[in-house]
Amino acid sequence: MQLTERQKEILFAIIEQYAEVATPVGSVTLAKLFDVSSATVRAEMAKLESFGLIAQPHTSAGRIPTDAGYRYYVNSLVENSEAHEFGETTQDLPRLEAPRGDRSTHVLEVRVSSQATAEATIKSAVDSLVELTGNLGLGTIGNQLYLSGISRLLTQPEFVDLSRVQAVAKLLDNLEPWLREAAPGEPLNIFIGKENPIGKSSGVSLIISKFRSPFSDNSYIGVLGPTRQNYQKVMSLVRQAGEMLEKGF
Repeated sequence: MQLTERQKEILFAIIEQYAEVATPVGSVTLAKLFDVSSATVRAEMAKLESFGLIAQPHTSAGRIPTDAGYRYYVNSLVENSEAHEFGETTQDLPRLEAPRGDRSTHVLEVRVSSQATAEATIKSAVDSLVELTGNLGLGTIGNQLYLSGISRLLTQPEFVDLSRVQAVAKLLDNLEPWLREAAPGEPLNIFIGKENPIGKSSGVSLIISKFRSPFSDNSYIGVLGPTRQNYQKVMSLVRQAGEMLEKGF
């Protein structure tokens, strides 16, 4: 799938605006943002919709991202970050790093480094991710799965639907054995919506980082949140949490 630069910018703007306001994003808002006509934006949105990257919920005039749209965005974050690390020229698109001026990384580092035991360090990292992202946090401590922030997750507007809450519960019930079996090899793994191996209808994204700990070479830390979230910030924090824990033991 080959998108034009304008289509990428509009898709990414829809994703980022929707993460903030939790309401469909309309052409008027985007037209003001890009200083073009609403007709131009609507034409580009129609193309993005034909690609399956955005959708029109109910009779709303606005659009929301699909799982495929989020996947395109996440892949772009990773690709742009990798290119930047190797000094390659990249497009002026988001990279996998905390937004400028955001002190979340510093807060995470201070809390992780101040703990006396490995167990307390992992729990502190998970609790910090909950506070900094508003998602549910998770971490493995030996054979145990530590969860924090379930109430934070369920206050998100996506979970007023009981069936989605039940789907999240099913995912959590089966998450620990799945982590042991999956053992993803990459430092950061992102499972979006229907990509999740369990609870495919829950409408959540699972973002996890693997690290070595005194308990296991395959320890995990991450977050579970709605597909509507600030991926740039959350992915950066989860990756950094894994790196901090790996270096700290």
